[in-house]
Amino acid sequence: MVTTQKVRAGRVDDYRRWQDRANDAARAFDGFEAAEVYSPEAGDENEWVAVFRFSGIGPLTAWLNSRQRQELLAEAEELFEEPPTQEVLHGGALPQRPPEAVTAVVSHVVKPGQEQRFLRWQDKTLKAQEKAPGFMGSELFKPVAGVQERWVVAFRFDSREHLDEWLASDVRKALLEEGRNYFYSYDVRKVGSSFSGWFRFGEGAQGAAPPNWKQAMCVLLALYPTVMVLTLTEGAELTRLGVPGYLGLFIGNVLSVSALTWLLMPLVNRALAFWLVPGRARGRRVHVAGAAVVVLGYLLCIAVFGLITH
Repeated sequence: MVTTQKVRAGRVDDYRRWQDRANDAARAFDGFEAAEVYSPEAGDENEWVAVFRFSGIGPLTAWLNSRQRQELLAEAEELFEEPPTQEVLHGGALPQRPPEAVTAVVSHVVKPGQEQRFLRWQDKTLKAQEKAPGFMGSELFKPVAGVQERWVVAFRFDSREHLDEWLASDVRKALLEEGRNYFYSYDVRKVGSSFSGWFRFGEGAQGAAPPNWKQAMCVLLALYPTVMVLTLTEGAELTRLGVPGYLGLFIGNVLSVSALTWLLMPLVNRALAFWLVPGRARGRRVHVAGAAVVVLGYLLCIAVFGLITH
């Protein structure tokens, strides 16, 4: 479920505390997997996006209809400029975001009896999107009876600039004019973050993704020793066995990505949470200290592998 809310001026800290409590409440329900919160993108008028992930539509519905959630929503009314919007994405899976990628979530209220024409229009829109610079893919999510009445489309571009170019393009404007024959209204939400699958803290507003430069530094800290160890072990063994270089490289990539995703990045996240979690990293000293720890890790790895290879 993707929830978007415009927080009133001066109430951001109150919202963050409320969002922490909402995430904790959702975490107590069966099927809860993660909660991610994204602070406003530049120029987005204080629009915060929260993403709740559940194992299935049943557990999500239980959370949506729960007394705890209704009480939290009633309590937060004074925090928002207008009622929050939400879209439920069910029946598909979005790919992992590469660095700088941005996702747009668009919901449509389709006119009764126009579903098939809307689908044909959506296919036409996708073919036009595929020609746009930076387009990386899209997925259509159909309504879920009793939970989500709108049709939702999620599409991704490799940068915020390319996404904005598409949203403002004459081609899209013409398509929207045509599409108004099939739907009453639509809403656009933007979510941007790098290395999303490797940086999920599950701690409410404090769980928002770290800045890109911190993410890149941490990935390098885990990636370099991983590649070196695999090169000295698996790589050397495959070479001895006569495995072609292109195949050996593929096997090495599979092993390194697996090690990063399920072993090393979770360890790095926990060890450097004081520096990575935006809600904790307050003040220049914390930013400098965390960066110094990572650089020290670089130097240590270089020294160790320099001695080994020498």
